[in-house]
Amino acid sequence: MTPTTTHLTRRRALGAIGAAAVTGALAPAGLASSAHAAAPPSPAPARRWRARAAAGQRGLIHYFGAAWPQVLHNTYPTSPGSDDQFHYWWLAHAVDARLDGHLRTGSRDALADATRLARAIRHRNDGRLVNDYFDDMGWYALALHRLWRIAGRTNHLDDAVALWEEIATEGWNETYGPSVAWRRDQLDYKNAPSNGPFAILSYRLHADTGDGRYLSYADAAVTWLRETLLDPDSALVADGINRLGDGAIDQDWIFTYCQGVWVGALVEAFRVHGDASLLAEATRTATAAVRELGDGGVFRSEGQGDGGLFAGIYYRYVWELLNETGTGGPAAELAAFIRTSTDALWESGNRGGRVLAGPDWTGPASATTDLSTQLSAVMALEVRASLEESAGSR
Repeated sequence: MTPTTTHLTRRRALGAIGAAAVTGALAPAGLASSAHAAAPPSPAPARRWRARAAAGQRGLIHYFGAAWPQVLHNTYPTSPGSDDQFHYWWLAHAVDARLDGHLRTGSRDALADATRLARAIRHRNDGRLVNDYFDDMGWYALALHRLWRIAGRTNHLDDAVALWEEIATEGWNETYGPSVAWRRDQLDYKNAPSNGPFAILSYRLHADTGDGRYLSYADAAVTWLRETLLDPDSALVADGINRLGDGAIDQDWIFTYCQGVWVGALVEAFRVHGDASLLAEATRTATAAVRELGDGGVFRSEGQGDGGLFAGIYYRYVWELLNETGTGGPAAELAAFIRTSTDALWESGNRGGRVLAGPDWTGPASATTDLSTQLSAVMALEVRASLEESAGSR
């Protein structure tokens, strides 16, 4: 079994669904339908990629949209049982994806969708904020905090803070160094997907409040990641330590999202501390990921299920890095990779003004596409649109 396959089956991975692809589905009432209005293409790169990002959002709504409280189907096409699994953390990233669309367009529908998705997560979680996975809670808290920053509703901030407290109280311990565990029944297994988002959230809450408690946890999580999971030679971050109870580091589990959350944590640390060496460190890891995990200008497939979301997380946080460094100098390779990979995504995923993505952007979507995989594509296309907008403004 490959490392990626093992990683995907450790969490609630979807079983294989053999239904044939269908076309022409109508968007259900779960998400706003105004995103279906096609934007005309333009030869100007910024306008062209805004239109293509909109096509990614239209694909999300058209192919995956569902009625409340499902809101988004787990797969396209759906089949009996395919929506049985509740993917708390996938939907947290769906909140972020629709917020991306809102920030690009000012669309009230996109913002309403993000708010609806945030409510649906809690509704489908039996009315509770928390679950058994500390990484899941970190992702939901980040989405809620971002929703608060954009929409200004204090209940979203309150919920983000409540999730932070849950992670800091129940997930943080001293085993293998002060850090966040992966889940409640495995408190001695620590990994990047739990500690990276927690550090990012902690820095952001410190920036909002000035509370030194947030800062102390954030700095400790970054130190733990650097000293425990970062390979100083390759600059790549391993997934975790003690997964099998043997104290071993998962050196063979090198995934795009682990690099992404490390980059994101370093960027937030820079925003607080102002130390430019943190950006250099982040650029080194982001570039190493492109070189080691990419092939021919795109990332190699990390599968579907949870793995479908990994690349999108990398794109989100590398864009945060480029917002601080610009796209010249050492960062030029990262900007070039964003362009080559999203060019490939558009060529393989465009279906007449809607995007449907597979896990391998060098070819068309497979017979069944997971929501996670589509979300990565949406996030990457939004990053490309932001990159071209930034380039056009200079």
